[in-house]
Amino acid sequence: MAQAVSPNNTTAANRRRSRTKFTEDQLKILINAFNQKPYPSYATKQRLALEINTEESRIQIWFQNRRARHRFQKRSEPEEHLESSQDEDHPEEKIQSRGDRRCRTSYTSSQLHTLIEAFMNNPYPGIDSRQQLAIEIGVPESRIQIWFQNRRSRFHVQRKREPDEALEQGQDL
Repeated sequence: MAQAVSPNNTTAANRRRSRTKFTEDQLKILINAFNQKPYPSYATKQRLALEINTEESRIQIWFQNRRARHRFQKRSEPEEHLESSQDEDHPEEKIQSRGDRRCRTSYTSSQLHTLIEAFMNNPYPGIDSRQQLAIEIGVPESRIQIWFQNRRSRFHVQRKREPDEALEQGQDL
């Protein structure tokens, strides 16, 4: 299978998702929801997705980015402003009950086989590859993206442990 290569050596399969641009009305709805609850439940994110006509995964990313920007702005404020804004923090809102969370995704052995095979070929697939895998195994693309993130993390942890295990085995000799 031939893939088109662009001038900067990225293949079509590694193409990133295009940036999501929200309208003024959509942003007003999202900002209002964020001000009410910066850590919305899965059901709330689904409702917002329907309301502004976008995918729930895009809502989730928007909230993650908004919280990061909010934390960054709080850090850059002078200390006296920080003390007064601590009253605004509601740590109890950050803790989600298990009922509000997305159900854990279970994969069949054939789905896992397909995912592992794809990971061995390319641990950083682009949106096109993830969408094709999603269609192939019948799982939403957002779950494929999370699976690859988790697998890369696990892969890096295992690679860090390998030299330690080799040293331990060398000492046993």
